[in-house]
Amino acid sequence: MINRIGDRQRGAAAAVLGTVLAAMVAAQPAAAEELTRVSFMEPIHSLFYAPLYAADGKGFFAEEGIKVDFAVSQGSDKATAALLSGSADVVLVGPETAVYIAGGRSPVKTKIFSGLTATDGSFLMGREGAAGAAADGSFDWSALKGATIMSWRKGSAPALFMEAALRKAGLDPETDVTLVTNTAIPARVGAFMAGTADYGTFFEPDVSRIEAEGKAKALANVGGAVGRIDYTVFVATDPFIAQHPDIIQGWTDAIARGLAWTASADPAEVAGVLAPYFPGVDQGLLAESVVRHRTAGIWKTSPLVEPAAIDGLQTLLTEAGILKSEARVAYEDVVATRFAEAAPKAVAAK
Repeated sequence: MINRIGDRQRGAAAAVLGTVLAAMVAAQPAAAEELTRVSFMEPIHSLFYAPLYAADGKGFFAEEGIKVDFAVSQGSDKATAALLSGSADVVLVGPETAVYIAGGRSPVKTKIFSGLTATDGSFLMGREGAAGAAADGSFDWSALKGATIMSWRKGSAPALFMEAALRKAGLDPETDVTLVTNTAIPARVGAFMAGTADYGTFFEPDVSRIEAEGKAKALANVGGAVGRIDYTVFVATDPFIAQHPDIIQGWTDAIARGLAWTASADPAEVAGVLAPYFPGVDQGLLAESVVRHRTAGIWKTSPLVEPAAIDGLQTLLTEAGILKSEARVAYEDVVATRFAEAAPKAVAAK
């Protein structure tokens, strides 16, 4: 899928990729013909991934010679299918997908080469007077017993983390609550507002939008209840990494710069860079979202995915009954570390 700007049109491949985000704006270098286009899929389009959009909007990818062709897959499973079929070069997915592929029968294997988020960035939302909400802003997860909660597709990262948060509160996800897992991603907000569930977990900008409409309020960050386990990572196939190590390194370096800039820049400035990626969303809400994510410690400070994160993830999968203990995979079978390890030196030189 890699090609130079100005090469032949993607044709049928574009249909496979889905709707490209026309509002994406990237900085253009002096010699645009030298950029290499990389087809990329994200599972959803969310402010949760702000450092990625910042890396694009600030021109960090362009400085690495990369033009990102964005598309949304509506789920890590669909993004992974596109990756394995060759319809996407790089995908942003939950790390569980790399574990599934490493232990599965696919002849094409994949590797995580960079992380983006340090934990689950979704927020549990409840309506006015929701049980468990304290005056000091804290939340008692055990108060969810007997509630109906809008969750995500079974086996997906947001579903795994939600179930883990419930277990930490002493609740059995199978018997103590009712989890709604069959709602299509684009329909989740509308279904929740229509009363499908008592509580629901959502990512930004949906969280701020729902709050702004007075329909519900954010009660707790799911990741804060679970702990720090890498939640969304960049993945490519082993053949692509072997054939294009320069692209993978450039991508990782751009993400490292995006993480650093998003962590330190004024929230209003970050909101200004993000605005073209979220047309119709008030910049004030974007700035509030940046502060919300920073406060929760959601974004990584380094693109390196550590062994403890993969170990913790596989523990979640085992506890959820998705992965058998004997089927756990080795860290080196799912993570290629050399690109993230080299990123700090490359970034410091810029």
